[in-house]
Amino acid sequence: MSMILSASVVRVRDGLPLSASTDYDQSTGVQECRKYFKMLSKKLSQLPDRCTLKTGQYNINFISSLGVSYMMLCTENYPSVLAFCFLDELQKEFITTYNMMKTNTAVRPYCFIEFDNFIQRTKQRYNNTRSLSTKMNLADMQTEIKLRPPYQISLSELGSANGFAHLSAAEYKGTGKISAAPHQRLEPVTLPGIVSFVLSLLCGALNLIRGFHAIESLLQCYLFVYYTGWRNAKSFLTFGLICLCNMYLYELRNLWQLFFHVTVGAFSTLQIRLRRPQGKSPDYNV
Repeated sequence: MSMILSASVVRVRDGLPLSASTDYDQSTGVQECRKYFKMLSKKLSQLPDRCTLKTGQYNINFISSLGVSYMMLCTENYPSVLAFCFLDELQKEFITTYNMMKTNTAVRPYCFIEFDNFIQRTKQRYNNTRSLSTKMNLADMQTEIKLRPPYQISLSELGSANGFAHLSAAEYKGTGKISAAPHQRLEPVTLPGIVSFVLSLLCGALNLIRGFHAIESLLQCYLFVYYTGWRNAKSFLTFGLICLCNMYLYELRNLWQLFFHVTVGAFSTLQIRLRRPQGKSPDYNV
């Protein structure tokens, strides 16, 4: 019989379990899959936003969005389209119910355990396919899965000593397989970070309008958004170039213009340094 067995909501940054369904199945196979849940939760920040792990009789599917991952365990013959529609429904309800600030500042495991009520109701609906009235959503999901199939995680990858390879989202898009590439997600963007990003874009636009180089400001924007090797060193070097360019333009700009460009450059450099890569997951018992 095809069915959903359990589901959980996990924070991507550190694998903290936020909520989970109550599991009644205590069979050996399901207990083994719970170990896979725990292992996957530690690797979420390194994985694409839609994945499937096939463990024989059972499949583990999950999606990630806005720093939260929605995971589910189902039998191997449960339709993939229904599985990801189920996860999509959990995601929409969780985002509607809890704001991002609460999920980012949560400290205790299962601090949103009341969300289990919605998980159980939704699980019952998806285990009784006759009661489903989401044909349009199913068609949309089926099309999306064909265009961008979930990445298939192998058990050999899960059990490797070095863990998963770092995966690039750009390489993942539109394919079912991924080649390993250096990639690391950064911490969620803060309000000062957004301000610095907008101001850097403004400085770049002003430099273009005046006919001057805008590469320094645009490079700061890139370093703020993406993780690269020697990121802090590159940000300081970029700030140094901004200072040199403004020294060169001393006679063409007034003091306030020079002060504005240098201050924005310094502020952006600080935000690049403060927005660090997401750390490794602590060993939560999930």
